[in-house]
Amino acid sequence: MSFEPLDYNPAHLPTVIVANERIVREGFLDKLRRWAGYVPFAEDIGAAYYCAVDAQTPTRVRAILMAALAYFVLPADLIPDIITGFGFTDDATVIATAIGLVSGYIRPEHRQRARILLRRPSAA
Repeated sequence: MSFEPLDYNPAHLPTVIVANERIVREGFLDKLRRWAGYVPFAEDIGAAYYCAVDAQTPTRVRAILMAALAYFVLPADLIPDIITGFGFTDDATVIATAIGLVSGYIRPEHRQRARILLRRPSAA
């Protein structure tokens, strides 16, 4: 049995990054504000967003975070968000994995901006 390689073209990567960034910029803030009370990891998502839009963040880190955030924004995913108790488990897994890969780039100011966005008290 032989396996054919995936049809992977690195030239498409910038196009994918741009598409993910457009999805995030158009829908992220609205979705986060709407669902923040139901999403226990809302502050982490907000910090990931501010890291992803930070000009000092390396492109590969921005690409990882934008892909994860686009998954959060898009209504069609593995488990629909509307299913109470389970709807965000797939989103949480994707976000947690992305943050785990790039956590060293999420700075305290990103977390602070997320707390301000969510109207939560500052960390002591």
